[in-house]
Amino acid sequence: MEKIVYETKGVCSRQIQIELEGNVITSVKFLGGCAGNTQGVAALIKGMTVEDAVERLSGIRCGFKSTSCPDQLACALKKHMSNA
Repeated sequence: MEKIVYETKGVCSRQIQIELEGNVITSVKFLGGCAGNTQGVAALIKGMTVEDAVERLSGIRCGFKSTSCPDQLACALKKHMSNA
């Protein structure tokens, strides 16, 4: 089991904690942010591969912001992939 901790930028949540089993997302927890939305995103991507999550979440915007909590999750996963 591998754990990733990512400090977000430009969104209401402050941090994302991700657990991976190989290339599969087993758990995601957002600290801060809109509780219902972040819990929903976390539940929906559980069991998804890192690549599928990045493909689905990248580029999602929140209102007038250039990013969102889902997009920040994709950023965290991209960073992890580039460091692997």
